[in-house]
Amino acid sequence: MTSCRASLLLYEGEKKMINLLLAIASSSLVSIVMRASEKYTKGNHGMLAVNYVICVMMAAFYSGFENLLPKAEGIGFTLGLGAVTGVIYLVGLLLVQLNIQKNGVVLTSIFQKLGLLVQLLISIVFFKEQPQLIQIFGILLCLIAIVMINFEKGQTAIGFKLGLFLILLNSGLCDGMSKVHEELGNPALADHFLFYTFGVALILCVALIVAKKESFSLKDIGFGILLGVPNYFSASFLLKALNDLAAVIVFPTFSVATVVVISMTGVLVFKEKLSKKQWIGMGIILVALILLNI
Repeated sequence: MTSCRASLLLYEGEKKMINLLLAIASSSLVSIVMRASEKYTKGNHGMLAVNYVICVMMAAFYSGFENLLPKAEGIGFTLGLGAVTGVIYLVGLLLVQLNIQKNGVVLTSIFQKLGLLVQLLISIVFFKEQPQLIQIFGILLCLIAIVMINFEKGQTAIGFKLGLFLILLNSGLCDGMSKVHEELGNPALADHFLFYTFGVALILCVALIVAKKESFSLKDIGFGILLGVPNYFSASFLLKALNDLAAVIVFPTFSVATVVVISMTGVLVFKEKLSKKQWIGMGIILVALILLNI
């Protein structure tokens, strides 16, 4: 009997991890597609617009094309939060471009990943989730590893820069809004939340293209489609993972595991090289993931 109960608990634990693992895989594919598109696409805005079209279509499919504005409890909250999140998504894109120009890709990448601090603060302060001591240690290891992987010898001290602080805040809010909807919204409207989010991001992205009079090629369209599918599922599976597991486990695991997958893909597929410090950082991440899920 005890053995059967232990097996059942193990099965339930593995089942709860499936959505988180799928979110990690989808998020990693987003970065891999963007990395692969660099030498083929004319500009990010056209590809991103097509990506948002795909995301909107998929969200509409799962929401039900005939019922995109249902008379359901909490629909106003879902619509409003989705619209705000859509604005945050596009502002994030503009902040990434601005920070890469002013502060370089390394510092920009560090502060994007440190956005998990915002996600954790939202969960701990507003929704009273309390990590265990061993999980707090795992979170600290995550932050150390992220800096080790992205910050190389010879670079200047980070210091305080408004643009970097804003990208940290924006990155944290992007995924943090999923937690807000999971806690305060109607779970039945999760796909509607994504529909409104991607819909607003699409409208703003198209407006940006029109304002800048940009054009895009067939390759932009192709990579936009390849980007849109995992982009949608990344947000969708993250929402489901937050229903299954505590945010203090989901967000650090989601962030650092994605770093590992992308880094390994860079080494194996794109023939990028990692320094000794970055390999050590990867090892620390593996230890941190174990601590976060004990």
